[in-house]
Amino acid sequence: MSIRPVLEARNAVPTMEGAGVHLHRAFGFHDPSELDPFLLFDDFRNEIPAHYAKGFPWHPHRGIETITYVLSGEVDHADSLGNTGRLGAGDVQWMTAGSGIMHQEMPRGNASGQMHGFQLWANLPRDLKMTDPRYQDVAAKEIPEIIDDDGTRVRVVTGKFWGKRGPVDGIAADPQYLDVFVPAGVKKTLPVDTYRRAFAYVFEGQGAFADASAPSGVLLEKEVMGEEVNIRDMSGDRTLIRFGTGDSVTVQAGEEGIRFLLISGAPLQEPVAWHGPIVMNTKDEIRQAMSDLRNGTFIKPAH
Repeated sequence: MSIRPVLEARNAVPTMEGAGVHLHRAFGFHDPSELDPFLLFDDFRNEIPAHYAKGFPWHPHRGIETITYVLSGEVDHADSLGNTGRLGAGDVQWMTAGSGIMHQEMPRGNASGQMHGFQLWANLPRDLKMTDPRYQDVAAKEIPEIIDDDGTRVRVVTGKFWGKRGPVDGIAADPQYLDVFVPAGVKKTLPVDTYRRAFAYVFEGQGAFADASAPSGVLLEKEVMGEEVNIRDMSGDRTLIRFGTGDSVTVQAGEEGIRFLLISGAPLQEPVAWHGPIVMNTKDEIRQAMSDLRNGTFIKPAH
């Protein structure tokens, strides 16, 4: 077994999207080869309705898949094909935009006004960029949860893990999407396919991801008061962990335990041309998409 080294640990950055939704972005509009096949990851967590109520009004997507996972509150969605629905706590929607779709997502808080969810963008390979749009709405009760002897809990959204398979299937990136909780003080090693790019996103508690046996944290060089020093970084809330190659990930949970998403996918290794919510392989394809939007041919008839 080879433990994946930690290449980077960084905090999600506050930003604003849609009609004024306050969220934190872990990555997006960056070097697309870094986490290929994944393009963007947002954490939309808020307790102030005015900071999310206006939501994400009608906007286009082409060439990607969007994965929405709701923890608290609800998200109402509608699209140009006439689909409508509502995602509640624990639900997942996997949308393949393919050749093009217009949709909107409107978050609503729970009884206490809390709204929390994640959205991940996965790239589509060249031969599926213009495939027919497709939805997979998955209710919380359909997502298998595994509880290990040490109290570790894993919800398997997609992919196979510990003998269970997630309900979302037929995804181009063939991803593994896990929601993991490791109890206080427990050190856990989790398998990850060697040939996939992988990252973790910590959203509750604290812990240390390491590529060595020492559980105290990842040794990082940082500048403090003008001097380079080595410190142990205990990765905490809203932290992105980017891993190198290997076939497993090790985490040492802190005093409150740690909860994180562990996501991996097979890299596409294709050129990326990117314009907002439209991701193609060439600039000419981007220009064509923009022309389609202007002349009303962006939504293609079903094949």
